[in-house]
Amino acid sequence: MSAILTAVIPVVVIGLICAAVLVVASKIMAVKEDERLPKVRECLPGANCGACGYAGCDGYAKALVEKEGVATNLCIPGADAVSKQLSEILGVEFEDVIEQAAVVHCCGDCDATEDNVDYRGMESCSAAKLIFGSKGACGYGCLGLGDCKNVCPQDAIDIKDGVAHVYRPICVGCGLCVKTCPNHLISLTPAIEDVAVLCSNKDKGAVTRKVCTNGCIGCKKCEKVCPVDAIKVKNNVAEIDYEKCVCCNACSTYCTTGCIVRG
Repeated sequence: MSAILTAVIPVVVIGLICAAVLVVASKIMAVKEDERLPKVRECLPGANCGACGYAGCDGYAKALVEKEGVATNLCIPGADAVSKQLSEILGVEFEDVIEQAAVVHCCGDCDATEDNVDYRGMESCSAAKLIFGSKGACGYGCLGLGDCKNVCPQDAIDIKDGVAHVYRPICVGCGLCVKTCPNHLISLTPAIEDVAVLCSNKDKGAVTRKVCTNGCIGCKKCEKVCPVDAIKVKNNVAEIDYEKCVCCNACSTYCTTGCIVRG
């Protein structure tokens, strides 16, 4: 019995000493958490999309609490409701969120273009891009295999006639589809805008016309009819400056190929 006690007592003593050391260390080395952090994190939607410029909602919440001058209106999916809650918790002035929605800059559907290859591999745009570069006649066009649709948390994207389409009323502007598209066809535009150029082909007009009848041919007719100089042809494809655009829709009305559309 004494032999057992001789072995157990030192172990117990050492355990008690270690426990005491750990308790003291936890008190001395403890890092106090700002009580506002969990409140701020709770306000954020949890999409972890990175649209705010930080590594997910946790990163944005930490930046808001620990750094001065971080804007409260960076959470696009959360919109004004989240910005208002954040401003109240942090005691700063409310900042309006500019709501955004995604646009797929391609309208090369089955009637306007055709595939160059009979792709039968993995149903993934990234895979098709890696193997063939592009399965369609237009190397800039939508691959139509649904990577953007699969990543959309709002189910706001659908594939119709081989091209991705965004249902803007339910798009929250998280930007996940923008990052996912291997052909970089998707961008975020102000949600209030209802006109967009649905083409990304940078080839000259004659070349574009051969591969897609809906493609922008760089004719500059849209430039000439725009009353506020909000649209320019750059690299053979029209681009809209939404800071200037007044949504008069003159460009979509006079577009030769119909690649500039409303809604």
